[in-house]
Amino acid sequence: MDLKCIFGLVIIVSQISLSFTLNVNVVIQGSTPIAETDDNFVCATLDWWPTEKCNYNQCPWGKAGLLNLDLKKKVLINAIKAFNSLRIKVGGSLQDQVVYGVGEVKNCPNFMKKEDSLFGFSQGCLPMERWDKLNNFFNQTGVKVTFGLNALLGRNVSQNEKGLWVGDWNSKNTRDFMKYTISRGYKVDSYEFGNQLSGAGMGTRVEAEQYGKGVKVLKNMVKDLHPDPKTQPKVLGPSGFYDEKWFNAFLEVSGQGVVDGVTHHIYNLGPGDDLNLITKIQDPSYLNQVAQTYRGVFNIVNKFKPQSGAWVSESGGALHGGAKDVSPTFADGFWYFDQLGMASTYNHKVFCRQTLIGGNYALLNTITFIPNPDYYGAVLWHRLMGSIVLAVTQVSNPNLRVYAHCAKKKPGVSISFINLSKDSSFDVTLSSYEHHRRNLRSTDAAKPNFEFTSYMNREEYHLTALGGDIQGQIVLLNDVPMVSTDTFDIPAMDPKLVKASTPISVAAHSIVYVTIRDFHAPVCV
Repeated sequence: MDLKCIFGLVIIVSQISLSFTLNVNVVIQGSTPIAETDDNFVCATLDWWPTEKCNYNQCPWGKAGLLNLDLKKKVLINAIKAFNSLRIKVGGSLQDQVVYGVGEVKNCPNFMKKEDSLFGFSQGCLPMERWDKLNNFFNQTGVKVTFGLNALLGRNVSQNEKGLWVGDWNSKNTRDFMKYTISRGYKVDSYEFGNQLSGAGMGTRVEAEQYGKGVKVLKNMVKDLHPDPKTQPKVLGPSGFYDEKWFNAFLEVSGQGVVDGVTHHIYNLGPGDDLNLITKIQDPSYLNQVAQTYRGVFNIVNKFKPQSGAWVSESGGALHGGAKDVSPTFADGFWYFDQLGMASTYNHKVFCRQTLIGGNYALLNTITFIPNPDYYGAVLWHRLMGSIVLAVTQVSNPNLRVYAHCAKKKPGVSISFINLSKDSSFDVTLSSYEHHRRNLRSTDAAKPNFEFTSYMNREEYHLTALGGDIQGQIVLLNDVPMVSTDTFDIPAMDPKLVKASTPISVAAHSIVYVTIRDFHAPVCV
């Protein structure tokens, strides 16, 4: 029996279940946006970790680090090209131990295991020959680059407080690196200052005032080296876990017009060895908890008004490389796509998935480079969900998560449905919500319009797990297994066209994208 027959048999068997269907009405307000993302909202990271990086008695990084990744792998190139401009953030825990092999730096060693050093590794170096190859790769694949800089250069370990680094930032090596980058014509969209140094930090920390001083030095250097505002890279920070007091102090010190984007990290699933992870990822009340962090960052951005808003510059769900039985499986999408929706609702401009490749939480398999299930949903979000975010109301069932944006390709709206329930499917009808203003009377401010009728076929993309196994690594798109071709091309990801008169069917444990071209949303025209 060949592979296609096996897939077909599994699909038929998986459709025989004891699930039941609930009717749900979703109301979309299309008159005014509630938020706006960057066009390159979906982002992925490339990390510095070497092969020897291990957690939970496993070493899941392989040769996926920035210094040893095979940049000629066709499946890797095709996977990035499928986004038609993917933002990649270069960085990670070791970035504050990276020096750049240019200028006065003559010795350029690799990272080596060193137990008494930060994160158990020695200082490492980025040779300019490798930087050349990375940029050729970025140009070839159409990547928009965010680069994480070493914010500990020149600082020293405090003699009084464990984990605290003190002193001023030494910008010399960074300036030489930027000058080299400019001389070669390489384009960097944004520079992020340091990694996880805010608040209590992760392994190390810097006081907010001292960090803010360093950011001002960086901003002045970027302006000096890039005098044309149109081509000037953005300055981002602090790239750590949100701590209200620390973030406030940092933004007060740095002042207006210095930080272009406020970046923070999200790992709301906790440690990767948590045996309860598969339960957490399907629990709507647990997933809701992180909204408090998004709200806090949203409020602080509204207070200080940085030009590029709030970013999630790193999020892998589960800490320390992810969870080997959850992160690379279909189930992880319940967390990941809910995060994309939640972050965009709270006016975050960018969401960087840790990682593109490397660790258990990668979008691509670290050994084979074949896409994991989350990859396909990420591509669909990037292709379908536009930058304008719409308000959605759905009060029927907390297991159905719904997010709506203007369609990436106008006209119309695109909607993401995430069904956390293993037992219930949903038949969804849609309503539009119109604003009427008559003589500015409050009673006329908002009135529902339940007369939405579509005359065009909907475009639907249904993602499900092969055989209903949400901890499996094969995803189906409209019942077709997503597997790379013999030539390592990403398979076609075409919608199925559905009659507009029928409800939207969201199966149990599924993720569904729907684009409706004639939905009445004035802001999306």
